[in-house]
Amino acid sequence: MHLHHKPGEKVEVDWAGDPLYFTDSETGEHITAHLFVGVLPYSQYTFAEAFVNEQQHAWLQAHVDMYAFFGGVTKILVPDNCKTAVIHQKGSWYTPKLNASYHELAECYNTAILPARVRHPKDKPSVEGSVGFASTWIIAALRNEQFFSIEDLNNAVAEKIDILNRRPFQKREGSRWSVFSEEEKAYLAPLPILPYEPAEWTTAKVQFNYHVTVQGMNYSVPYDYIHKEVDVRLTEHSVKIYFQHKEIASHPRLHGPKGQYSMQAWHMPERHRRYLEWDGNRFRAWGRNIGENTEKVVDGILTSRVIEQQSYRSCMGLLHLAEKYSDLALELACKQALSYAKKPSYNAVKNILAAQESSGNPQASKKAHGLTRGADYFRRRS
Repeated sequence: MHLHHKPGEKVEVDWAGDPLYFTDSETGEHITAHLFVGVLPYSQYTFAEAFVNEQQHAWLQAHVDMYAFFGGVTKILVPDNCKTAVIHQKGSWYTPKLNASYHELAECYNTAILPARVRHPKDKPSVEGSVGFASTWIIAALRNEQFFSIEDLNNAVAEKIDILNRRPFQKREGSRWSVFSEEEKAYLAPLPILPYEPAEWTTAKVQFNYHVTVQGMNYSVPYDYIHKEVDVRLTEHSVKIYFQHKEIASHPRLHGPKGQYSMQAWHMPERHRRYLEWDGNRFRAWGRNIGENTEKVVDGILTSRVIEQQSYRSCMGLLHLAEKYSDLALELACKQALSYAKKPSYNAVKNILAAQESSGNPQASKKAHGLTRGADYFRRRS
Protein backbone atom coordinates (compact mmCIF):
# COMPACT_ATOMS: atom_id res chain seq x y z
CA MET A 1 0.00 0.00 0.00
CA HIS A 2 1.06 3.61 -0.37
CA LEU A 3 2.85 4.88 2.72
CA HIS A 4 2.32 8.50 3.72
CA HIS A 5 5.46 9.87 5.39
CA LYS A 6 5.47 12.73 7.84
CA PRO A 7 8.32 15.24 7.82
CA GLY A 8 11.00 14.49 10.42
CA GLU A 9 9.27 11.32 11.55
CA LYS A 10 11.88 8.70 10.65
CA VAL A 11 15.16 7.89 8.97
CA GLU A 12 15.95 4.55 7.30
CA VAL A 13 19.51 3.17 7.22
CA ASP A 14 21.30 0.33 5.46
CA TRP A 15 24.58 -0.81 3.91
CA ALA A 16 24.80 -0.67 0.11
CA GLY A 17 25.10 -4.08 -1.50
CA ASP A 18 28.09 -3.36 -3.78
CA PRO A 19 31.47 -2.27 -2.39
CA LEU A 20 33.80 0.59 -3.25
CA TYR A 21 37.60 0.37 -3.33
CA PHE A 22 40.68 2.41 -2.58
CA THR A 23 44.41 1.70 -2.74
CA ASP A 24 46.71 1.91 0.29
CA SER A 25 49.35 4.48 -0.67
CA GLU A 26 52.06 2.70 1.34
CA THR A 27 51.44 -0.96 0.55
CA GLY A 28 49.56 -0.73 -2.73
CA GLU A 29 46.91 -3.04 -1.29
CA HIS A 30 43.44 -2.96 -2.87
CA ILE A 31 41.07 -2.30 0.07
CA THR A 32 37.32 -2.81 0.05
CA ALA A 33 35.09 -0.05 1.42
CA HIS A 34 31.43 -0.43 2.42
CA LEU A 35 28.88 2.32 1.83
CA PHE A 36 26.45 3.30 4.60
CA VAL A 37 23.26 5.01 3.40
CA GLY A 38 20.68 6.95 5.44
CA VAL A 39 17.47 8.36 3.93
CA LEU A 40 14.70 10.63 5.23
CA PRO A 41 11.59 9.10 3.58
CA TYR A 42 9.60 12.34 3.43
CA SER A 43 12.15 14.38 1.45
CA GLN A 44 14.31 11.49 0.21
CA TYR A 45 17.26 13.54 1.48
CA THR A 46 20.20 11.12 1.47
CA PHE A 47 23.40 10.69 3.46
CA ALA A 48 26.22 8.30 2.55
CA GLU A 49 29.67 7.50 3.94
CA ALA A 50 32.22 4.78 3.21
CA PHE A 51 33.89 2.62 5.89
CA VAL A 52 36.52 -0.11 5.72
CA ASN A 53 34.17 -2.63 7.36
CA GLU A 54 30.59 -3.10 8.54
CA GLN A 55 31.45 -3.76 12.17
CA GLN A 56 29.90 -2.24 15.28
CA HIS A 57 32.14 0.82 15.54
CA ALA A 58 31.63 1.75 11.87
CA TRP A 59 27.86 1.24 12.17
CA LEU A 60 27.61 3.54 15.20
CA GLN A 61 29.98 6.19 13.83
CA ALA A 62 27.95 6.27 10.61
CA HIS A 63 24.83 7.16 12.60
CA VAL A 64 26.66 9.92 14.48
CA ASP A 65 27.92 11.40 11.22
CA MET A 66 24.49 11.03 9.60
CA TYR A 67 22.68 12.97 12.34
CA ALA A 68 25.36 15.68 12.16
CA PHE A 69 24.81 15.84 8.38
CA PHE A 70 21.05 16.25 8.82
CA GLY A 71 21.53 18.74 11.65
CA GLY A 72 18.83 17.05 13.75
CA VAL A 73 17.24 13.79 14.85
CA THR A 74 14.11 11.98 13.70
CA LYS A 75 11.62 10.41 16.10
CA ILE A 76 12.12 6.91 14.62
CA LEU A 77 15.16 5.04 13.29
CA VAL A 78 14.57 2.08 10.95
CA PRO A 79 17.68 -0.12 10.51
CA ASP A 80 18.19 -3.34 8.62
CA ASN A 81 18.02 -6.51 10.72
CA CYS A 82 21.82 -6.83 10.99
CA LYS A 83 23.79 -8.08 13.99
CA THR A 84 25.12 -4.61 14.73
CA ALA A 85 21.49 -3.53 15.31
CA VAL A 86 19.56 -6.61 16.51
CA ILE A 87 21.32 -9.42 18.36
CA HIS A 88 18.45 -11.92 18.29
CA GLN A 89 14.79 -12.17 17.41
CA LYS A 90 13.56 -15.09 19.58
CA GLY A 91 11.94 -16.55 16.48
CA SER A 92 9.72 -13.56 15.80
CA TRP A 93 10.16 -10.06 14.42
CA TYR A 94 7.61 -8.87 16.96
CA THR A 95 10.13 -9.16 19.84
CA PRO A 96 13.49 -7.84 18.60
CA LYS A 97 16.32 -7.36 21.08
CA LEU A 98 18.56 -4.42 20.28
CA ASN A 99 22.31 -4.52 20.46
CA ALA A 100 23.35 -2.80 23.73
CA SER A 101 25.51 -0.18 22.03
CA TYR A 102 22.81 0.60 19.48
CA HIS A 103 20.23 0.98 22.24
CA GLU A 104 22.62 3.34 24.03
CA LEU A 105 23.00 5.44 20.87
CA ALA A 106 19.19 5.67 20.57
CA GLU A 107 18.94 6.90 24.17
CA CYS A 108 21.62 9.53 23.54
CA TYR A 109 19.69 10.88 20.53
CA ASN A 110 16.27 10.31 22.12
CA THR A 111 14.97 8.29 19.17
CA ALA A 112 13.09 4.99 18.89
CA ILE A 113 14.55 2.09 16.90
CA LEU A 114 12.14 -0.06 14.87
CA PRO A 115 14.14 -2.80 13.08
CA ALA A 116 12.80 -4.02 9.75
CA ARG A 117 11.90 -7.69 9.35
CA VAL A 118 14.45 -10.12 7.99
CA ARG A 119 14.21 -10.42 4.15
CA HIS A 120 11.38 -7.87 4.02
CA PRO A 121 12.83 -4.89 2.07
CA LYS A 122 9.35 -3.35 1.73
CA ASP A 123 9.54 -2.57 5.45
CA LYS A 124 12.04 0.12 4.41
CA PRO A 125 11.34 0.89 0.74
CA SER A 126 12.89 4.36 0.87
CA VAL A 127 16.32 3.19 1.89
CA GLU A 128 16.17 0.17 -0.45
CA GLY A 129 15.40 2.52 -3.32
CA SER A 130 18.09 4.98 -2.27
CA VAL A 131 20.65 2.17 -2.16
CA GLY A 132 19.92 1.79 -5.86
CA PHE A 133 20.41 5.51 -6.40
CA ALA A 134 23.63 5.39 -4.38
CA SER A 135 24.86 2.49 -6.51
CA THR A 136 24.16 4.48 -9.69
CA TRP A 137 25.44 7.85 -8.53
CA ILE A 138 28.34 6.79 -6.34
CA ILE A 139 29.56 3.23 -6.81
CA ALA A 140 29.26 3.13 -10.61
CA ALA A 141 30.46 6.70 -11.03
CA LEU A 142 33.58 6.14 -8.89
CA ARG A 143 34.39 2.59 -9.98
CA ASN A 144 37.02 3.66 -12.51
CA GLU A 145 38.58 6.35 -10.32
CA GLN A 146 41.55 5.66 -8.05
CA PHE A 147 41.76 6.77 -4.43
CA PHE A 148 44.63 6.38 -2.01
CA SER A 149 42.81 6.73 1.33
CA ILE A 150 39.36 6.33 2.82
CA GLU A 151 39.33 10.13 3.30
CA ASP A 152 39.85 10.76 -0.41
CA LEU A 153 37.13 8.24 -1.22
CA ASN A 154 34.66 9.90 1.16
CA ASN A 155 35.37 13.33 -0.33
CA ALA A 156 34.29 11.94 -3.69
CA VAL A 157 31.25 10.25 -2.10
CA ALA A 158 30.21 13.58 -0.56
CA GLU A 159 30.40 15.28 -3.95
CA LYS A 160 28.19 12.63 -5.55
CA ILE A 161 25.67 12.79 -2.69
CA ASP A 162 25.45 16.57 -3.08
CA ILE A 163 24.68 16.11 -6.79
CA LEU A 164 22.03 13.49 -5.96
CA ASN A 165 20.36 15.65 -3.30
CA ARG A 166 20.22 18.72 -5.57
CA ARG A 167 19.04 16.81 -8.66
CA PRO A 168 15.43 17.85 -9.49
CA PHE A 169 12.69 15.29 -8.90
CA GLN A 170 11.06 13.88 -12.02
CA LYS A 171 7.53 13.56 -10.59
CA ARG A 172 7.66 16.08 -7.78
CA GLU A 173 8.47 19.76 -7.41
CA GLY A 174 11.92 20.66 -6.19
CA SER A 175 14.79 18.43 -5.14
CA ARG A 176 15.73 16.38 -2.10
CA TRP A 177 17.66 19.35 -0.76
CA SER A 178 14.91 21.92 -1.30
CA VAL A 179 12.17 19.73 0.23
CA PHE A 180 14.40 18.91 3.19
CA SER A 181 15.49 22.46 3.90
CA GLU A 182 12.08 24.07 3.30
CA GLU A 183 9.64 21.47 4.64
CA GLU A 184 11.37 18.87 6.84
CA LYS A 185 14.39 20.23 8.66
CA ALA A 186 12.31 22.27 11.08
CA TYR A 187 10.59 19.08 12.30
CA LEU A 188 13.84 17.39 13.35
CA ALA A 189 14.62 17.28 17.06
CA PRO A 190 17.82 19.09 18.11
CA LEU A 191 21.09 17.21 18.36
CA PRO A 192 22.40 16.35 21.84
CA ILE A 193 24.94 18.75 23.34
CA LEU A 194 27.65 16.12 22.92
CA PRO A 195 27.54 13.54 20.11
CA TYR A 196 27.40 9.87 21.01
CA GLU A 197 30.82 8.27 21.35
CA PRO A 198 30.69 4.79 19.78
CA ALA A 199 31.02 2.15 22.47
CA GLU A 200 31.43 -1.60 22.57
CA TRP A 201 29.99 -3.76 25.34
CA THR A 202 31.46 -7.06 26.50
CA THR A 203 31.60 -9.22 29.63
CA ALA A 204 34.62 -10.33 31.63
CA LYS A 205 35.44 -12.23 34.81
CA VAL A 206 37.42 -10.49 37.55
CA GLN A 207 40.66 -12.42 38.06
CA PHE A 208 42.33 -13.24 41.36
CA ASN A 209 44.57 -10.16 40.92
CA TYR A 210 41.40 -7.98 40.83
CA HIS A 211 41.83 -7.12 37.14
CA VAL A 212 39.73 -7.83 34.07
CA THR A 213 41.37 -8.54 30.74
CA VAL A 214 39.71 -6.89 27.74
CA GLN A 215 41.21 -7.01 24.25
CA GLY A 216 44.59 -7.91 25.70
CA MET A 217 44.70 -5.06 28.26
CA ASN A 218 44.20 -5.31 32.03
CA TYR A 219 42.05 -2.95 34.11
CA SER A 220 41.63 -3.06 37.90
CA VAL A 221 38.36 -3.22 39.84
CA PRO A 222 37.77 -3.20 43.61
CA TYR A 223 39.09 -6.50 45.01
CA ASP A 224 35.66 -7.29 46.49
CA TYR A 225 34.54 -8.33 42.98
CA ILE A 226 37.13 -11.10 42.48
CA HIS A 227 35.58 -14.01 40.49
CA LYS A 228 32.49 -11.92 39.62
CA GLU A 229 31.16 -11.50 36.08
CA VAL A 230 31.12 -7.83 35.08
CA ASP A 231 30.01 -5.78 32.07
CA VAL A 232 32.62 -3.66 30.31
CA ARG A 233 31.93 -0.62 28.14
CA LEU A 234 34.78 0.40 25.84
CA THR A 235 35.09 3.61 23.86
CA GLU A 236 38.07 5.01 22.01
CA HIS A 237 39.20 6.88 25.13
CA SER A 238 37.69 5.18 28.18
CA VAL A 239 36.82 1.85 29.81
CA LYS A 240 33.96 1.63 32.31
CA ILE A 241 33.20 -1.51 34.30
CA TYR A 242 29.77 -2.35 35.74
CA PHE A 243 28.42 -4.94 38.15
CA GLN A 244 24.66 -5.40 38.17
CA HIS A 245 24.24 -2.09 36.29
CA LYS A 246 26.35 -0.17 38.83
CA GLU A 247 29.61 1.42 37.73
CA ILE A 248 32.46 0.05 39.87
CA ALA A 249 35.55 1.24 37.96
CA SER A 250 36.61 3.67 35.24
CA HIS A 251 39.94 3.86 33.37
CA PRO A 252 41.48 5.67 30.40
CA ARG A 253 41.58 3.25 27.44
CA LEU A 254 44.99 1.62 26.99
CA HIS A 255 46.49 1.48 23.50
CA GLY A 256 49.66 -0.02 22.10
CA PRO A 257 51.35 -3.34 22.99
CA LYS A 258 49.06 -5.85 24.66
CA GLY A 259 49.55 -6.88 28.28
CA GLN A 260 49.55 -3.37 29.78
CA TYR A 261 47.96 -2.69 33.19
CA SER A 262 45.83 0.20 34.41
CA MET A 263 45.57 -0.04 38.20
CA GLN A 264 44.06 2.25 40.81
CA ALA A 265 45.45 1.90 44.33
CA TRP A 266 42.07 2.07 46.08
CA HIS A 267 41.03 -1.11 44.26
CA MET A 268 43.70 -3.06 46.16
CA PRO A 269 43.46 -4.79 49.55
CA GLU A 270 45.06 -2.77 52.35
CA ARG A 271 48.06 -5.06 52.58
CA HIS A 272 48.79 -4.64 48.86
CA ARG A 273 48.47 -0.88 49.15
CA ARG A 274 51.04 -0.88 51.95
CA TYR A 275 53.38 -2.80 49.70
CA LEU A 276 53.12 -0.15 46.97
CA GLU A 277 53.96 2.59 49.47
CA TRP A 278 57.48 1.20 49.82
CA ASP A 279 60.50 2.04 47.67
CA GLY A 280 64.25 1.51 47.97
CA ASN A 281 64.93 4.57 50.10
CA ARG A 282 62.16 3.73 52.50
CA PHE A 283 63.41 0.15 52.92
CA ARG A 284 66.90 1.52 53.66
CA ALA A 285 65.50 3.97 56.23
CA TRP A 286 63.61 1.14 57.91
CA GLY A 287 66.80 -0.99 58.06
CA ARG A 288 68.75 1.94 59.51
CA ASN A 289 66.22 2.22 62.34
CA ILE A 290 66.79 -1.44 63.21
CA GLY A 291 70.58 -1.24 63.11
CA GLU A 292 73.70 -0.85 61.01
CA ASN A 293 73.85 -4.49 59.94
CA THR A 294 70.18 -4.62 58.95
CA GLU A 295 70.69 -1.53 56.78
CA LYS A 296 73.65 -3.20 55.06
CA VAL A 297 71.61 -6.34 54.36
CA VAL A 298 68.74 -4.26 52.96
CA ASP A 299 71.13 -2.30 50.74
CA GLY A 300 72.75 -5.54 49.58
CA ILE A 301 69.39 -7.03 48.64
CA LEU A 302 68.33 -3.85 46.79
CA THR A 303 71.54 -3.77 44.74
CA SER A 304 71.61 -7.50 44.02
CA ARG A 305 69.13 -7.30 41.13
CA VAL A 306 69.37 -5.51 37.81
CA ILE A 307 66.06 -3.74 38.51
CA GLU A 308 65.63 -2.55 42.09
CA GLN A 309 61.90 -3.27 42.14
CA GLN A 310 62.67 -6.97 41.67
CA SER A 311 64.17 -7.04 45.18
CA TYR A 312 61.22 -5.39 46.97
CA ARG A 313 59.62 -8.71 47.78
CA SER A 314 62.75 -9.90 49.62
CA CYS A 315 62.90 -6.61 51.53
CA MET A 316 59.26 -7.02 52.47
CA GLY A 317 60.19 -10.49 53.74
CA LEU A 318 62.77 -8.92 56.07
CA LEU A 319 60.11 -6.52 57.32
CA HIS A 320 57.86 -9.48 58.14
CA LEU A 321 60.73 -11.10 60.06
CA ALA A 322 60.87 -7.96 62.21
CA GLU A 323 57.20 -8.51 63.00
CA LYS A 324 57.95 -12.03 64.31
CA TYR A 325 61.30 -11.48 66.06
CA SER A 326 62.79 -8.66 68.11
CA ASP A 327 64.80 -5.88 66.49
CA LEU A 328 67.89 -7.13 68.34
CA ALA A 329 67.45 -10.66 67.04
CA LEU A 330 67.12 -9.42 63.45
CA GLU A 331 70.17 -7.15 63.82
CA LEU A 332 72.32 -9.98 65.17
CA ALA A 333 71.11 -12.35 62.43
CA CYS A 334 72.01 -9.77 59.77
CA LYS A 335 75.46 -9.33 61.35
CA GLN A 336 76.04 -13.08 61.21
CA ALA A 337 74.79 -13.25 57.60
CA LEU A 338 77.21 -10.46 56.61
CA SER A 339 80.10 -12.51 57.97
CA TYR A 340 79.27 -15.16 55.36
CA ALA A 341 78.61 -12.92 52.35
CA LYS A 342 78.77 -9.24 51.38
CA LYS A 343 75.19 -9.36 50.07
CA PRO A 344 73.32 -11.99 52.06
CA SER A 345 69.85 -12.99 50.90
CA TYR A 346 66.56 -12.84 52.74
CA ASN A 347 66.57 -16.64 53.03
CA ALA A 348 70.00 -16.56 54.69
CA VAL A 349 68.76 -14.21 57.43
CA LYS A 350 65.56 -16.21 57.83
CA ASN A 351 67.46 -19.49 58.23
CA ILE A 352 69.79 -17.96 60.83
CA LEU A 353 66.85 -16.78 62.92
CA ALA A 354 65.15 -20.16 62.63
CA ALA A 355 68.35 -21.95 63.68
CA GLN A 356 68.82 -19.64 66.67
CA GLU A 357 65.22 -20.15 67.71
CA SER A 358 65.50 -23.94 67.55
CA SER A 359 68.73 -23.82 69.60
CA GLY A 360 66.87 -22.04 72.39
CA ASN A 361 68.56 -18.67 72.01
CA PRO A 362 66.29 -16.31 73.98
CA GLN A 363 67.21 -13.38 71.77
CA ALA A 364 65.70 -15.21 68.78
CA SER A 365 62.39 -16.06 70.41
CA LYS A 366 59.28 -14.96 68.56
CA LYS A 367 57.23 -12.04 69.76
CA ALA A 368 54.21 -12.94 71.84
CA HIS A 369 51.88 -11.24 69.38
CA GLY A 370 52.70 -10.56 65.75
CA LEU A 371 51.83 -6.99 64.87
CA THR A 372 51.81 -5.59 61.35
CA ARG A 373 53.61 -2.28 61.42
CA GLY A 374 51.81 0.06 59.11
CA ALA A 375 53.14 3.02 57.17
CA ASP A 376 52.48 5.46 60.05
CA TYR A 377 54.74 3.44 62.39
CA PHE A 378 57.76 3.58 60.11
CA ARG A 379 57.08 7.18 59.18
CA ARG A 380 57.37 8.10 62.88
CA ARG A 381 60.64 6.24 63.18
CA SER A 382 62.20 7.64 60.00
